[in-house]
Amino acid sequence: MDNKLTDQEIEDFIKDERTKYLIPSYIELVRKMEETEKMSAIDESMRELVAEELVALSEQIKVSADDIRRITAKHEDAGDTEHPNRLMIEVRAGAGGEEAALFAQELAEMYERYAARVGWEFRKIDESQAEMGGYKEASFEVSGAGCFDSLQYEMGVHRIQRIPATEKSGRVHTSTATVAVMPILDHKEIIINPADLDMEFSRSGGAGGQNVNKVETAVRIIHKPTGIAVRCTSERSQHKNRDKAMSILRSKLAETEREKANSAHASTRQRQIGTADRSEKIRTYNILQDRITDHRIKRSWHNIEKVFAGNLEPIVEAMNEAVSFGSVASAVDNDDTD
Repeated sequence: MDNKLTDQEIEDFIKDERTKYLIPSYIELVRKMEETEKMSAIDESMRELVAEELVALSEQIKVSADDIRRITAKHEDAGDTEHPNRLMIEVRAGAGGEEAALFAQELAEMYERYAARVGWEFRKIDESQAEMGGYKEASFEVSGAGCFDSLQYEMGVHRIQRIPATEKSGRVHTSTATVAVMPILDHKEIIINPADLDMEFSRSGGAGGQNVNKVETAVRIIHKPTGIAVRCTSERSQHKNRDKAMSILRSKLAETEREKANSAHASTRQRQIGTADRSEKIRTYNILQDRITDHRIKRSWHNIEKVFAGNLEPIVEAMNEAVSFGSVASAVDNDDTD
C-alpha cells in the first residue's frame, strides 16, 4: 500500500509531540490489515467475506497516514501570542433553567452571525442540547484576522431580562449564560505525556450522514493531572477530531500555566465566568426596554434584535476603546439592577 507510513516516518512521528498520540491507533490498523490478509490467504473460502473489510481497513490506513502527514506539514497562521487569529468560545447556560439554555444558544448564534459579517470561520466543536431547546453548553472554533482582539471582552456572565413565551402572568424572568474565550495557539512548549491522557471515542450524534452515525469519530480527551476534558465532534475523521482536541487541550494547559504564574487561585475559565450567578453580570440584555448595557464601561445600546443578528461592531469598538483608555470598571457589577 503506497500510502502507508514508512518505518522512518513512524519513528519520526513518534518523537513529534503533535503526532505521537496518533501512532498507536495507526499501528493497530496496520496490524488488523495484516491479520485479515493472512486469514484470506490461508482460507480461500474467507476471501469474499473479508474483501469488504480489507477495503475499509485500507481506506482507514490511508486517511490515518494522510492526517498524520498533514499535521506536521501544516503551517497555519494562528497569529502571535498577543494577537492570535484562532480562538475557542464556550457558551453555557447559567441561572434560569430553560430560558438560560435558550439564551446561551442565542448568544452562540449572535457570535456566529458576527463572524459571518466580518469574514471569519466559525465552526462548532461540540454541543450539549437542553431537553426543551437551547444549549446546556457548546463550544466553537473561530478563526480569522483579529478575532481574539475583537471577542476577548465577551468573556463573563451575560444576563437577559424578558417575558418568556410560556409565562402567562407576564412576569419578567432574569436568566444568565456564561461565555469563555480562549486563544488557540500552537503551543510547542507544552509537553504532554501520552500516559497522562485518557482518550474516549464514540459516535457523533445528529445529522451528518452514515459516517457520522456509524463510525466512532467523536473524541474526548481527559488530561488526568489537571482534570481538563476536551471533546470534539466537528470533523468526519477521528484523527482530525483528535488533532483539534489536542490543539485545544494545549491551549487550555498553556492558559492554566499562565494563570499559575499570575495567581495561586482560579483557572482562566473560573476567572472569566465566575459562578454564573445573576449578580455577576458583565452585560444585561433588557428585551422590554430594548436596551443592552455593559456594566464594565457603563454604556448602553438599543436595537437588541439587530445586535442578535450579528451587528456587534458598536459594542466591540466601545470595549476596545475603553480598554485602550483604561476606563473599564470591574467585570462584576454587584448591583442587581440596571
